[in-house]
Amino acid sequence: MESVIRVLPYAVADGPTNMAADEALVHSAAAGVASLRSYGWTEATLSLGYFQPSAIRLSDPRLANLPWVRRPSGGATLVHHHELTYCLALPAGAPWQTGQAWMPRMHRIITLALAELGLAGQIEPVRDGPIQHGDVLCFQQHTPGDLLIGHSKMVGSSQRKYRQALMQHGSILIAQSEHTPLLPGIREVTGVTLLPLQIHNATIKAFAAETGWPLCSDDWTEEENASIEELVSAKYSAAAWNEKR
Repeated sequence: MESVIRVLPYAVADGPTNMAADEALVHSAAAGVASLRSYGWTEATLSLGYFQPSAIRLSDPRLANLPWVRRPSGGATLVHHHELTYCLALPAGAPWQTGQAWMPRMHRIITLALAELGLAGQIEPVRDGPIQHGDVLCFQQHTPGDLLIGHSKMVGSSQRKYRQALMQHGSILIAQSEHTPLLPGIREVTGVTLLPLQIHNATIKAFAAETGWPLCSDDWTEEENASIEELVSAKYSAAAWNEKR
């Protein structure tokens, strides 16, 4: 069977809608449909990793009043603001899972995309010793496989494996947010201002080149749109999910 990746259009939405859309792609992947999408956020939004306590968002007064949502994936806290976020959802098994870890692979793809736009990034090497994961602000921590420009982390991702699918999403910092003044973006580090669609288009090109898989532009199905609507109201806007820990 030919490995075709469905590429969805760039869109901007709030936190619950973005997380619901990512989960809807998991259901499609479990049914055999592979998808790649990128998106933005209507306002600065805090997202918590699946295992984080909801009270962690109150530890920084600059973040305490931001709208927030709990991700289906793990990892540390993220402030989504001036960024491009991607989501990759793949069915389990061959040909999608080849033994290559998708976290560093996707970061290599984004490195190629940024190089196409004239920016040089590098992947954080593996170091000896245990990796310590803190609770707050993913981009303040460097772990093997992260994408750096200079000494600053520009891309960080989290992943969740389901029985019949894999979902990975991650953030590309385009510019610094006033809510996280210690975290520079591409604009502050390089002096280059990129538009989300520039990175979106370059990433699609790099993804096709690196994987050798054909990409097909497509839109959401009626079933996916219905699933997103249901997930927003029943899960990602609900205290039962967001305050479950």
